[in-house]
Amino acid sequence: MFDSKRFLSTVTRKPGVYQMFDADGKILYVGKAKNLRNRLSSYFRASGLTAKTMALVQRINSIEVTVARSETEALVLEQSLIKSQRPPYNVMLKDDKGYPYIFLSSKDTFPRIAFHRGSKRKKGQYFGPFPNASSVRDSLNFLQKTFRIRSCEDSVFRNRSRPCLQYQIQRCTAPCVDFISEEDYRQDVRHAEMFLTGKSDKIIRELADEMDRASRALEFERAARLRDQISALRRLQADQVAERSHGDVDVLGVASQGGSCCVHILFIRQGRILGSRSYFPDERLGLSSAELLSAFIPQFYLGSQREVPREILISEPVEDLEPLQQALTEQSGRDVSIVHRLRGNRATWVTMAQQAAEQNLNSRTAAQQKLQNRFEALQEALELEQLPERLECFDISHSAGEATVASCVVFDTGGPVKSDYRRFNIENIQPGDDYAAMAQALKRRYTRLSSGEGKFPNILLIDGGKGQVRQAVEALNELGVVGVQIVGVAKGTTRKAGFETLHVVASNKELVMSADSPALHLIQQVRDEAHRFAITGHRQRRDKKRRESPLEGIPGVGPARRRALLRHFGGLQEIRRASVDEIAGVEGVSRKLAQDIYSALHNE
Repeated sequence: MFDSKRFLSTVTRKPGVYQMFDADGKILYVGKAKNLRNRLSSYFRASGLTAKTMALVQRINSIEVTVARSETEALVLEQSLIKSQRPPYNVMLKDDKGYPYIFLSSKDTFPRIAFHRGSKRKKGQYFGPFPNASSVRDSLNFLQKTFRIRSCEDSVFRNRSRPCLQYQIQRCTAPCVDFISEEDYRQDVRHAEMFLTGKSDKIIRELADEMDRASRALEFERAARLRDQISALRRLQADQVAERSHGDVDVLGVASQGGSCCVHILFIRQGRILGSRSYFPDERLGLSSAELLSAFIPQFYLGSQREVPREILISEPVEDLEPLQQALTEQSGRDVSIVHRLRGNRATWVTMAQQAAEQNLNSRTAAQQKLQNRFEALQEALELEQLPERLECFDISHSAGEATVASCVVFDTGGPVKSDYRRFNIENIQPGDDYAAMAQALKRRYTRLSSGEGKFPNILLIDGGKGQVRQAVEALNELGVVGVQIVGVAKGTTRKAGFETLHVVASNKELVMSADSPALHLIQQVRDEAHRFAITGHRQRRDKKRRESPLEGIPGVGPARRRALLRHFGGLQEIRRASVDEIAGVEGVSRKLAQDIYSALHNE
């Protein structure tokens, strides 16, 4: 048992980070403190601890401390350790892809506007970040309809000989075929840039002046286009009348209920709300809303590629405000302030974020309760002694045997566990042999699970009939896997949802549920997700294969030799028609390599 008194007597009062471990040496929790002894003493007091914190303390076997030079340094180190070790009792924010931006090129005579996600290597301006891809596409849609700037790739733009469909539907002015002058195009680009930087009022004034000049010059078609641009901008302003302000701000609202929590963020750039997003971090200590924000903010911003705005508005006051602001300032290279007491529009924004957090948490809780009911119905339908807590489902996808992919999706009582999804590229089978594909996928999956890679499911769903189920039984028996209930999901004679037949291996029965059964709805949900995941993987693999040159898979044929072959023969079809002697005549290609190339291209 952990001797807390003896340990605390040796702990310094300096700032630093502490790590708690269980009897197996596994990390439980990482925290930081201005005064390490005082903070750690609070875990071992006689009363005042929540039930969840007491559960943590009971598992502690050892504690390691790291002294820091300042509270800010301790905060940064804490976040680094949380992200690298992912302790189960810390507030855990699931990693996600970087935020998308709108990209406006600067090196082109006729600049391009486009969706962008990832590193900012191209020369140009990046506007954002936007909370999700749909927000970017909505803005791009508005910009293309209003200012008609090209969005095509440079390779397409340089090779056009006539206008594309974007010109026909009035979303581009066809600079590729000189339908607009460079000066006029640059003006449209400048207006789009002003819009993205929050200068809509100035654009409207300029457009109104241009419209008057065009009317006086009897250029009525141009005046009508300018009028339409002004109308579009005014409609957008009317929709955002409550959002008129300036500056880059993130607004955070938080809600917690019954062990679940939600943090909702409004992303405001140049005074416009670009969109919002809800996060549902894992939280096991029963933290208050203020404590939750104190843990969420550093994990969300510190050590990530996210852009830190100049201001962060919050619905609850946070602890350790000064070191947190200092850490964000050092990371972003500019002053960052975190503000709680607000008035006017900013108070309205915080209220909006708070209400959204509460509403989204209620919706998620209701959905989880519905899912829990479905799991209970499945337990009853399959006559299981215990509630199944984890389901896996496999599916196979291919096009006439080409690029076969097997999918494995995982669900628990909280919904899809996407971090545990897996795809398997199926090789060395007869094309179109779904049984062999299923057997290969199952053996690969359960060999890994047997070696400790992940958790075994309670129920294994197989999208298929008795033949597919037999492959699953044989694969698990061969690997010595026990305790996994196998259920085949076969489509009925009508092949419509609601008429499925379940092949239950444990009872050797066929089960047909009513179309309104919650258990059947759960099975359909999991099966459809496996189907979607398999099809997506198959299409990606198939498209990648079709984009690759057949020469790429031949040993000894690298980029230089591929270029030499294509330059010599003029194309792949001519290489296919060539003899071994003709291929060997290419500089740098030996006769043996020529024979390998010939054999590969003719499937010999």
